[in-house]
Amino acid sequence: MVSGVRPWTLENFLERFDAWAELQCPTQDLRCIVMNWIMTRDEDPYQGVRREGGHPNLWVGRIPNSRDGFGHVVVCSYWIKESSRTVSCNLVSTLSLPL
Repeated sequence: MVSGVRPWTLENFLERFDAWAELQCPTQDLRCIVMNWIMTRDEDPYQGVRREGGHPNLWVGRIPNSRDGFGHVVVCSYWIKESSRTVSCNLVSTLSLPL
C-alpha cells in the first residue's frame, strides 16, 4: 500500500456475483470482465459510479466493456460506509440498453 491509506473492505460481492452468474449464465469472458471490475472497488469505490438519488450511501454504475452483444449491460450497486471503509454489494444485474 503505497499511499498509506488502507484499502476498502468488500462485502457480499462474491455472493451477488454468483447469484447473477447463476441466473444470467454469462460467457466466461463476461464473468472475467465483471469480476475484474469488482476487484477494483477496494482501491476506489467511487470511480465510474454515481450516487443513487434518495439513498446517500448507495452507488450504482455500469461495468465498462460488459455489453453482451444482445443489447444488455451489467450494472452493480453497492453501499459505501465511510466510517468503516466498507463497500457492501447490493446487486449485480444485467439490464437492457439504454439505461
